[in-house]
Amino acid sequence: MNQEKVKQKLLSIEDAPLEFSLVFSGKKSKKVNGLYKPGSREIIIHNRNFQPDDAGQNLLLYTAIHEYAHHLHACSRGGTLSPRAHNSEFWAIFHALLEKAEKKKVYSDVFAVSPELLKLTDVIRNKYLKNNGELVKEMGKHLIKAHDLCTGIGVRFEDYVDRMLRIPRTAANMAMKMFEYDIAPEVGADNMRFLAGIRDGDERQAAETALLKGKSPDTVKIQVRGKDKEEDPVVMLEKEKLRLERTIATLSKRLEEVKKEIKEKK
Repeated sequence: MNQEKVKQKLLSIEDAPLEFSLVFSGKKSKKVNGLYKPGSREIIIHNRNFQPDDAGQNLLLYTAIHEYAHHLHACSRGGTLSPRAHNSEFWAIFHALLEKAEKKKVYSDVFAVSPELLKLTDVIRNKYLKNNGELVKEMGKHLIKAHDLCTGIGVRFEDYVDRMLRIPRTAANMAMKMFEYDIAPEVGADNMRFLAGIRDGDERQAAETALLKGKSPDTVKIQVRGKDKEEDPVVMLEKEKLRLERTIATLSKRLEEVKKEIKEKK
């Protein structure tokens, strides 16, 4: 599989708003399998890191999809990336690409090849994630009762949490909300805390459903944030204008570099 075929596979998963290049370095790297340069919109794959067998080529594609996610993330931001490239927005884009790639048979699900790993995953989900979620939710039920008892004897519930239970108030409040909102323990305690922080009932239910269907936490968080950030149309147009200006500046810079290279080679 050469670099052009890899690029075509990426484009078959999802088209890119801005042109990019993909090159094999012909080198082996102990640090990374690949990298993305937003300035030149270049994906570099250290192809000698991968074996020529099916497993090795699948891992190469995984790396290419990862770097392509950086490119698409940059496209959504007008061609630039922040110093913290691996944020929730990136992981949401990357996970969505992997899902599309698996459905289109461009990339093989690496977890499905190990029956032992799938069995262990089932144990972790049902014995630990679910049980842990149920315990925290049950604690929330008892905390609500403790709150009523504290009110009945005229003492502050917060003082009870601080001095008797010695747990953070935020943790106590979240556990109480988990019970009040009847959040599904199958998503695990960490995701239950996230869901408990969503005030809108319909949005919380939609987020919970997405998690139960297998969406990654980062993907769901971006979906929720997107709903929370419905902006004035003028503000949205101003942001789009800024992204386009950045894109034009990036393309103009690259155009001048290409012109210079052509002139030097004549």
